[in-house]
This record gives sequence, C-alpha cells and structure tokens, in this order.
Amino acid sequence: MLQWGESGKPAALLVHGTGFVADVWDEVARELASTHTVYALDRRGHGASHKPATYHFVDFADDICRVIDALGLRQVYGVGHSAGATDLLLAAKMLPGCFTRLFVMEPTVMNPKAARDPSAGLSEQSLSRAQGALRRQAEFDSADAVFERYRAAPAFADWTETSLWAYVRHGFTSLDNGRIRLCCTPEIESAMLRPIYEAMEQVYIGDARGNPFAWFSEVACPVMVTTAETSWPIYKEMASRARALIPHARTLVFEGAGHCVAQEAPAMVVQAVREFSA
Repeated sequence: MLQWGESGKPAALLVHGTGFVADVWDEVARELASTHTVYALDRRGHGASHKPATYHFVDFADDICRVIDALGLRQVYGVGHSAGATDLLLAAKMLPGCFTRLFVMEPTVMNPKAARDPSAGLSEQSLSRAQGALRRQAEFDSADAVFERYRAAPAFADWTETSLWAYVRHGFTSLDNGRIRLCCTPEIESAMLRPIYEAMEQVYIGDARGNPFAWFSEVACPVMVTTAETSWPIYKEMASRARALIPHARTLVFEGAGHCVAQEAPAMVVQAVREFSA
C-alpha cells in the first residue's frame, strides 16, 4: 500500500491495471492529495503483494474489500484502470454504501446477458496472446536497461518519464546476482490474462462463486466510465457493456490518449477526476 497526503481527508483509492504497480499512479496521486487522502495498492500478483494461485475477478475484488476493512475506510472515491477498474465495480456491490463514486477507465467487462457458449473456448488469437506473455523478458541487467528497452516499446512510448521510471523502479525486484526481475512474472501475467480474454470474448464462466458481472447492475453509487480515443476497439466495446449494465453511468472520452491515459496524460485525468467529484 502507498499513501499520499495527510490522513483525515476524504479517502481516494487508486487501483492499477494488469502488469503494473501502485507507484504508476504517482503523478495523479500527488495532485489529488491536496483534497484527498490517497491510497493505492499493488494488486495480487503484482509488485510487493502476495503471489497466490488464483486470479479470478472476485479474488481481486475481495482483496479490495479486505484493504478497505483493514484501513477502516468509509466514503471512498474509487479510481481504477482496466482490470483494476473492474475490481472496484465488483467491490462496490460487495460493500454497498462504502463508495461515494467510482471513476473507471476502460474496465474489463463481459455482458452476462449476451454470453457465448463457453464450450467454444478462447479464440486462437487470444490464446496466442495469453501464451505470448510467457515469452516476455523477465530479467534485465539493470533498471537503466529496462527503462531504455521500455522507452522504445510502443506500449510505453507515450508514458511520461516519471510514470515509466515509477514502473521500472517498483515493478522489478533485485536478484542476488545483481540483475533485476519482474515482480509480476510472465507466468503470473499469463494466468491473469486468461480470464481477462475470456471476459473480452464473452465466454468467462467464473469459478465456484459464479460469474460476477451481473453484479454491475447493483452498483448504486455514481459511476463515470471513460474510454481513450486511441485505445484498442475492444476496450471501447467493454466500456459500452459497462454502461449498459451500470445504472445511471456517465461517460467520458479522453481525446488524443491511449489505454494508459493516467500515465500518458496525468493532468487530464486529475482534472476529470476532480470534476466528477464536484
């Protein structure tokens, strides 16, 4: 867990997306700390958090509930990105009355009313992407080597230098041989991606607790669902599913930004989060 700002102000809880860490919120959190006590966590499997065997959507939401209970938070403003946004939406159903509002950026969503036959399984493309995570380079000689590699990668090309360094410094752990290794290992990321792609393709069935996406219709607090102009079409499709499921959800498009808008244009996100809180 991280905290920005003094205790005693209204609470804001920031939840990152798959593969990242709490620290990538730093530029957003430092600005929000003028009006809120801002918290962020490393989701399970990420950063300094535990690395369990299961990564279903309800597992992540249950972690959010445990964090809120441990910190004694009430009247929380939740701000989440991608699968981290899904964590907050599900937690809002599990903790009715806890959240004042939710600001969710391109959440991972399936519409259970339009589910496909799960026996069809994942498409070859999604299977390839999930398995492709296993080929991701996990170890590097140094943080400088990681930064240089990621700075040239399309996925990070538009990140601010501060956000990218935050990921490099806190998303890796030091090894005894002096090298560094991803905290969210390729094996963990691949395990996380499978249910995400199943949700994308409308074939997620959940686990023994069932499919939780019908819970979205029970989210009672105000919700802002945002998309980013240059992100992949599937993110816009899932945001549309969220709007259809969540009562009275409002919408916003971040012009000229991609999926990781909080790391690309943090000032734009801060302004939108503040305007929604008002």
